[in-house]
Amino acid sequence: MHTDRNAVTLEIRRKRAQSGSNDLIDSTPISMILRPDIEDRSNHAQTKAYAGPEAAWIHSITNEKHGFLFSPASDRRLRISCAPGTFTGEPEWSYMVAHPYDSNRGFEGSSDLFSPGYFATDIAGNQTLTLQAEIITESTGATTTPSPATAQRKSERNREEFSLDEAMRNAMRSFIVKRDDLETVIAGYPWFLDWGRDTLICLRGLIAAGLIDESTRIIRQFARFEQGGTLPNMLRGSDASNRDTSDAPLWLFVACGDLMRATNSRTLLDSDVGGRTIRDVLRSIVASYIKGTPNGVAMDHKSGLVFSPSHFTWMDTNFPAGSPRQGYPIEIQALWYSALETLAGADSDAKMSDLAGRVRSSIVTLYRKDGQNHLCDCLHGTPGQSAKDASPDDALRPNQLLAVTLSAVSELALRQAVVSSCEELLVPGAIRTLADRPVKYALPVMGSSLLNDPHNPYWGRYEGDEDTRRKPAYHNGTAWAWLAPSFSEALHIAYGATARETALSILSAGAQTASRGCLGYIPEIVDGDAPHILRGCGAQAWSVTELYRVLAVLSAR
Repeated sequence: MHTDRNAVTLEIRRKRAQSGSNDLIDSTPISMILRPDIEDRSNHAQTKAYAGPEAAWIHSITNEKHGFLFSPASDRRLRISCAPGTFTGEPEWSYMVAHPYDSNRGFEGSSDLFSPGYFATDIAGNQTLTLQAEIITESTGATTTPSPATAQRKSERNREEFSLDEAMRNAMRSFIVKRDDLETVIAGYPWFLDWGRDTLICLRGLIAAGLIDESTRIIRQFARFEQGGTLPNMLRGSDASNRDTSDAPLWLFVACGDLMRATNSRTLLDSDVGGRTIRDVLRSIVASYIKGTPNGVAMDHKSGLVFSPSHFTWMDTNFPAGSPRQGYPIEIQALWYSALETLAGADSDAKMSDLAGRVRSSIVTLYRKDGQNHLCDCLHGTPGQSAKDASPDDALRPNQLLAVTLSAVSELALRQAVVSSCEELLVPGAIRTLADRPVKYALPVMGSSLLNDPHNPYWGRYEGDEDTRRKPAYHNGTAWAWLAPSFSEALHIAYGATARETALSILSAGAQTASRGCLGYIPEIVDGDAPHILRGCGAQAWSVTELYRVLAVLSAR
């Protein structure tokens, strides 16, 4: 992959003949034929030859000495070239090529592929064939011969394996992209844009990897979007109007805290973000949460806990809402506690510290039910209803792990109980969003009708139609990779150094998911049910960065 332009290079090398072996001698060439298939579509569409491409694309090909130029429209052109070798134009179509993963997701399950011709070359021992594909715009010039891969890639091309943390460190750079004069993070490939919470969670791993300058620019990028205690849930071009999130502003505190600890400095707080400092932004968020934000997030003054509207947490699916969690979700309280502690330390504010203590006390009091060895996932309630009057559920979910890792619960026995209960949720390389057990507090998923069994809401396979099949499964049994490292982190916190090797062993299961699917990356989700098929985005940013971060924590780096 090239970092300076929209291109990919594939090198094929014929190894030298080994002396004393039956290998073909180096001087005897072999003939190689490479025939590329191409399309011109978005990742949610299919190519249908009969709908126009069959007649039009043959006229969109320009044969060149080392390859061809495909120009299906004025704003996009694709050049594929090969050296050494010659290109022979010989157009052909392959029809109804199966896309089983798309089919499982409820989309049309096939597409047609166009091949304009083939490359041919002879290759001797120790020779390399270089194939390059590049998107051509007015600014990229008219290069017609493949350029060599970067020196870094050349030095790595013969390696057969990477350590897990090295692979994650390499992978995380792929998600950092330019936005205006600063930077942001693409949440996942191939579908996602830059999301508020995802980006700010990713910062923890970027900071752990020593990417301090990049992390500072990303923090400044998102801090300048703060309005009335809200941050964008998602950025769509220049549109930052989607602010349906109660956790993104709180993750900003976590990122700032991590960066200040990593640099042993508070200078970040005085950084300018559109005429304000980051310290001003953090103060605005806390003040707005206490008063109530324009989008309905508000502190309950009786308990100190924070009310979150429906589908405002990371477990968000809209229409139907697969896990609404309106009320007081446990991880929002853990993040709120962490935010108050961060601001109290930054401002030496005793009132903020006292409020943080009240939040911690309310968590212990309100989220523990008799006969239940885990924290309630959510105190379900309506706007204006106090947390003390809300209805605690009995759903076993992994969000309670953040109460341990963010120090919102300090009692050792309770920390150990949280970790012990979440063992039930573990699958290799991920953690299920809901335990496969009945619940007394009903968790219905409503579309045009009831979509699930509210008292047996576990849904272990993420497949089928989005609104009626995948959304009910998304956070009700599907296993997520990004939160799985928090189990190992919490295990180490709860049991100390004696659990370190066990925590690392559990964490190393991430190597299984990194070695299949999108190689060297961690996916978004896997099925909660065996055989735990990889689903969702093939490369997910926070899955990569959180795995790296906790590996670094447990390795004492």
